Amino acid sequence: DWLLIIDEVQSGNARTGQYFCYQHSGILPDLVTTAKGLGNGVPIGVCMARGAAAHLFKPGNHGSTFGGNPLSCAAANAVLDEFERLNIIDHAAQMGDYLLQQFRARLAGENAVKDIRGKGLMLGIELNAPCTELVQRAFERHLLINVTADTVIRMLPPLIINQEEADQLCETLCDLIRGL
Repeated sequence: DWLLIIDEVQSGNARTGQYFCYQHSGILPDLVTTAKGLGNGVPIGVCMARGAAAHLFKPGNHGSTFGGNPLSCAAANAVLDEFERLNIIDHAAQMGDYLLQQFRARLAGENAVKDIRGKGLMLGIELNAPCTELVQRAFERHLLINVTADTVIRMLPPLIINQEEADQLCETLCDLIRGL
């Protein structure tokens, strides 16, 4: 027997327009990990198991210095309350779709662009050439981006981004890409 373990530390907590990214594919993992987004800046890590995997964990067989930290748990509860109150999952899906449409429309025909992809608010623009210099140029225009594998502009906008902010992101980044 094999266990399916999925790491949702970056892709979970509504980031992709579902609570967990694996939900887009309809699979059901035995174990899921998550962290960052659940604490909204307060350190927390979670490991959830079901079925046979859950029976592998017995009280006392795993310890953690900060396990069950009351502050972290309170922060996680507050984050989940806000997700529900603000309908964050649907908002992330809608804003992610909006951003993809905007980037695709504004960068259509740009020779520098190889691909524009994403799920929810986890987005990437792949260029045909290395673009690490864009990180500094974007920072100078008050935009924080990350470039991975030398050619992919990786974006994880805030889950509460609004349309005006999304338009500003698109305008600024598209200008920078056109300037390459």
